[in-house]
Order: sequence, then structure tokens, then C-alpha cells
Amino acid sequence: MKKYQVWIMLILATLFWAGNFVMGSYVVNEMDPVWMTFSRWFLALFLLFPIAYFVEKPNWKLVKKDWHYLILNGILGIIGYNLILYSALEYTTSTNASLVAAMNPGVIVVASVILLKEKLSKMQLLGFIISLIGAFVILTEGNIARIFQFDFNKGDLLMVGTIIVWTFYSIIGKRLSLPPIAATAVSALIAMILFAPFAFAQGINFSELSPLALTGIVYFVLFPSVGSFIFWNIAVREIGASQSGVFLNLIPVFTAIISISLGQMITLVQVIGGLFVFTGVYLTTGLLDKRILAKKEKAMLKKSS
Repeated sequence: MKKYQVWIMLILATLFWAGNFVMGSYVVNEMDPVWMTFSRWFLALFLLFPIAYFVEKPNWKLVKKDWHYLILNGILGIIGYNLILYSALEYTTSTNASLVAAMNPGVIVVASVILLKEKLSKMQLLGFIISLIGAFVILTEGNIARIFQFDFNKGDLLMVGTIIVWTFYSIIGKRLSLPPIAATAVSALIAMILFAPFAFAQGINFSELSPLALTGIVYFVLFPSVGSFIFWNIAVREIGASQSGVFLNLIPVFTAIISISLGQMITLVQVIGGLFVFTGVYLTTGLLDKRILAKKEKAMLKKSS
């Protein structure tokens, strides 16, 4: 596959995920986060399993081996993350939500150091601190003194919860034997079985939903749940997780662009906080270290030749 084709897939994946933030902020006005999560992933099952079967041709016997990880992933990544995300969008803007969520790659690196004993360079540590400052700028709306007053937007705090949940989900995912699409399909099936009693106990009348809300459900199923995941995993296979990870920074950018086009305002504080987060994530994920190392390797090859 040509590199520009991979880039197109990564751009589309992040664009679809950005749309999840924006569309979610509208749909949550009509649907409870419980039913937004349940309807999205229940319907996605009918696409994920066939796609996993034809694209990955997985060995389904591995489900028995990974069952405890798959249950945890279903609870954390399918139920927990989406439930908290859509709940957050009831209280904060889609742009703020995506900017706080942009810290995720950096937090995953730091968590991997603590839990998986991976090494962290001084540059990565500096990056994590910078991204943390950016998150505090966004959380406090530019007034850092509010940290000591514990006066935060409820939605922004919930987004911090999504970072924690997704970090554990990502670390557990590294231990799975099943390929990613198949693992997601099985995790989603387990999650829906566990979540169904809560959803049906709450109840919903789909006839009362507006065309926008129904369109939102279709969007959640086709694009962030299925399209983004397939494009992302094909790209990771082609160019690796490190290079693909750079494109995650496009999510808040696309979210801001979509929000502006729909008439929402972007503040200077959001821009400044976002720049801190992007810079920090760039350093924490080790991309700068890898580029420096690559330059050194090239220089050594030139000398040896």
C-alpha cells in the first residue's frame, strides 16, 4: 500500500472520531448516555463480526484464552469510555472534550512505565509535564489558581475520567492474542450482554427522537465504531503505531473546525491549552527521540560508507 493511501486512512479515522465528539454533543440533548452507548455498540456488532471474519480471519478459539481481558476491555473501553464521554458532553463543549482527551497518548506512555516497567526518557517526562500544564489550562479556563479551589467544569473532569479508563483499556489490549477488530467485536458483544439489563430497565421511545438524533446513531455505528477502527488498524499494520499516533493530534483540530463551521466559538485559552497538550504529547510519545536517533543512525551509516 502506498504511503499517501495510509495517510488518507489515518486522516479519515481521526475525522470520524472528531465527528463523534461533535455529533455526540447534539444527540446527548435527546438521548441518555446509556442508550447512546448501547444503541451504538449493539448495532456495530452486526458489522464488526463479519468484517473481523473476512479481514482478519481470526482464530476464535483464542477467545477462551483471553476471556478475562476481553471482559475487562468490554467494561472499560466499550461501556466505561463511551458512557463517561457522552455524559461529559452534557456539560462541556465538544472542543474542550477533545482537547482534554488529546492527552491520552502521553498518559498511556507514562502508565506503561509504571505498570509495564517500560523506560521513560527525560524528554518524555518533560513532554508529560507540558501536556499536563496544557490540560490544566483547559480545565481551569486559563485561571491556574482554580486548581487549588477545586472549581472545575463537571464535563471536563469527566473527560479526565475517560483518559484513565482508556489508558487501562489500551494497556490491557496489549496482552490480547486476538487481532484488534475481532477483539473489539468480542469485547463489544460481552459489554452489550452485561449492559443490556441497565439499558432496558431505563427504557427509551425511539419514535420521539428527532431525525438528527437518529442520524447521530447511524453515524456513531458506521464511522467512529467501524470506519475509524478499520482504517486505524490497517494504517498501524502498514507504518506502525508510533507514526500513526501523530495523527491522533488531528482529532481536536478537526473537532474545532467542525464546531466552528456549526457556529461554535473557539477561545484563545483553548488554543493555548491545545498547543501545550500537542507539544507535550509529541515529546512524551518519544517521536522526537526517535527522529534524533534516526538522524544519528543515518550519520553513522554515512561515516561507515
